[in-house]
Amino acid sequence: MPYKGVIDLETKILKISDIEKDYKAIEAGASLIRRGELVAFPTETVYGLGANALDAKAVEKIYEAKGRPGDNPLIVHIADFDAVRPLVEELPEKAEKLMEAFWPGPLTLILKKSSIVPDRTTGGLNTVAIRMPNNPVALALIRESRVPIAAPSANRSGRPSPTEARHVAEDLMGRIPMILDGGPCSVGVESTVLDITGEIPNILRPGGITPRMLEQVVGRVNIDAGVLRPVKKGEKVKSPGMKYTHYAPKASVVIVKGKLDKITDKIIEMTDEEVKKGNHVGILATVETVHCYTQGQVICLGSRKKPETLAANLFSALRKFDDLGVDIVFAEWIEEKEEGLAVMNRMLRAAGFQVVEA
Repeated sequence: MPYKGVIDLETKILKISDIEKDYKAIEAGASLIRRGELVAFPTETVYGLGANALDAKAVEKIYEAKGRPGDNPLIVHIADFDAVRPLVEELPEKAEKLMEAFWPGPLTLILKKSSIVPDRTTGGLNTVAIRMPNNPVALALIRESRVPIAAPSANRSGRPSPTEARHVAEDLMGRIPMILDGGPCSVGVESTVLDITGEIPNILRPGGITPRMLEQVVGRVNIDAGVLRPVKKGEKVKSPGMKYTHYAPKASVVIVKGKLDKITDKIIEMTDEEVKKGNHVGILATVETVHCYTQGQVICLGSRKKPETLAANLFSALRKFDDLGVDIVFAEWIEEKEEGLAVMNRMLRAAGFQVVEA
């Protein structure tokens, strides 16, 4: 089935409420994967757009359906620990400890790839990103497909990642054959990506598995400089989500940084200016600040005391601003601790690193 330029495919959406009762949907999705086609499916992080990771032609369809840059590597999803070894040159002791501690779960490990993994899957790199998702639909699909599944987020490239099946449909309806609707995702941001090819593990993309959690298992870990800054021109990246503008709503996003009371004052001031120009303003607030704003479309992400709530709601909030038709979004800076690091990593890229000091 040709995907290049095709936007009129029939996209089936199959609801899965119970794996056993709805297993025919899993079988239908797996059949497509084995035939070299694409299937969107839920994970605990975000919805993924899957293809047979060992079939370069199938993987090419992912890039075409998403409009994804060709040098942006994909994550390979597996359902059993034994599936790792054929995909890698070697499996370090640190990797085994991390797998035992966090799989299935939102941790992706970067390892030296074996020859069976196509360059198309790895963006031309000699490393491969692998994880085991913690979602019953995802695990059933991978097992029934009997192949590892390469899957980035199931959205058009650059858009906010989908945390519900309807988000996938908004971006990819008519571009892929099937969406498996397993309900909303629980974590809400993509997996932590950890490069363990060097002496000290290096976090390339923060997620639900925090630096503190990793250090409890393997000792010291580094946080890559690219987590909170733009990647330099010509710089090669080992992880998805590092190089290009990502996660962006249609409106421009501006992040305001400083002490919390100064942040709210600055956002109120900038909102007033934009409203006077006739622009529709969106504000990303928190439980601690939502009462401060009297103008604009205000969305509360969650509590600063519980950064996992901010992460869980971020992408759905960015998509909501599209529904509301806002012209500009002002977002509060979040302290880069625990899941807050993942939130800021995504917000900075959504904003194209537009930051105003309060």
